[in-house]
Amino acid sequence: MSSHVHLIFRSAWGQKPELLIGDFKRFTSKAIVQAIIENPKESRKDFLLEQFRKAGNSASNVTQYQFWRHDNHPIELWSNEKIDYLHKNPVDAGLVFKADDYIYCSAVDYAGEKGLLDDLIVCK
Repeated sequence: MSSHVHLIFRSAWGQKPELLIGDFKRFTSKAIVQAIIENPKESRKDFLLEQFRKAGNSASNVTQYQFWRHDNHPIELWSNEKIDYLHKNPVDAGLVFKADDYIYCSAVDYAGEKGLLDDLIVCK
């Protein structure tokens, strides 16, 4: 999805979910900002970096760029019903006709095919 992500994960070693989310956000925000900076074909580079800089200036714990929002909406998944709901998000948004056609979604893996990544990711 273009404006947010849903991440389904579990801790293999019992770490607290909020710490894993924090690590994920720190790593990905640095990698994404660096990719924007280093990509000579990124036509929105100045605009994006300025938006991230403005967001960072309004956050007390950010030194330069703020990529992710600080809030999260974690829920525990105990059934395939919620995963099915997530898989249908790109369809409901009109991005694809079938959930397993959305390249950034694990619906294709659940349909018995090989998805984009080796580890499952669920769309949105």
